[in-house]
Amino acid sequence: MHTYPTQAVILAGGQGSRLRPYTDDRPKPMVEIPGTGTPIIGHQLAWLAAEGVTDAVISCGHLADVLQKWLDSSELPLRVTTVVENEPLGRGGGLKYAAARLPDPGLPWYATNGDIWTRFSLREMAAFHAERDAVATLALARPRIPWGAVETDEFGHVLDFIESPPSPYLINAGVYVFSSAFASLLPDRGDHERTTFPRLARERRLAGFPLPQGAYWRAIDTAKDLTEAAKELAAAAR
Repeated sequence: MHTYPTQAVILAGGQGSRLRPYTDDRPKPMVEIPGTGTPIIGHQLAWLAAEGVTDAVISCGHLADVLQKWLDSSELPLRVTTVVENEPLGRGGGLKYAAARLPDPGLPWYATNGDIWTRFSLREMAAFHAERDAVATLALARPRIPWGAVETDEFGHVLDFIESPPSPYLINAGVYVFSSAFASLLPDRGDHERTTFPRLARERRLAGFPLPQGAYWRAIDTAKDLTEAAKELAAAAR
């Protein structure tokens, strides 16, 4: 019988420069998905609460006051604490700084980047993490390549044109399960993906959870991502 995490960290301090002008007056997680009337972080909090999370720590940075104002005026589905990086600590440092405010540092926790819009079973991911006795588990997505692909035979004859095929590679989907020991392995400053993750991988203590077939996942990096997310939402509602 697994005990599933009930606490999470959301990294919401990025500049979101590729989403300008949307991020000129708000942090990236406060950008709304067209047609929903809800910012990305609102969708994330609803998803976490539906997956059994009762407490979330949000790490803020760029235009933190805009995010705080929205949180203060919204009816939230779980308890939220915010921490503000007064100086940039990097992704690993920011994660460590936020993790220090989790209500129970002796228990496992989830984390997600603030620009990810997804739906899948976090409980399944937590069970996968526990079964492998991992220190950290990252969700893995297979996004579509934004270009058309050309299929050829061994003689170089073009056989077919494939519009936006799935990538042959899995990528880090920006959603994590961490054991209680993970926070102490994070750098005070810097990027855990260049320090902590490679070390855990060498020690075979880092696991990768492929997103289930059909699970929705999108990173909101550009204006085009917003448009695509709105189209996908409309299609799903039909």
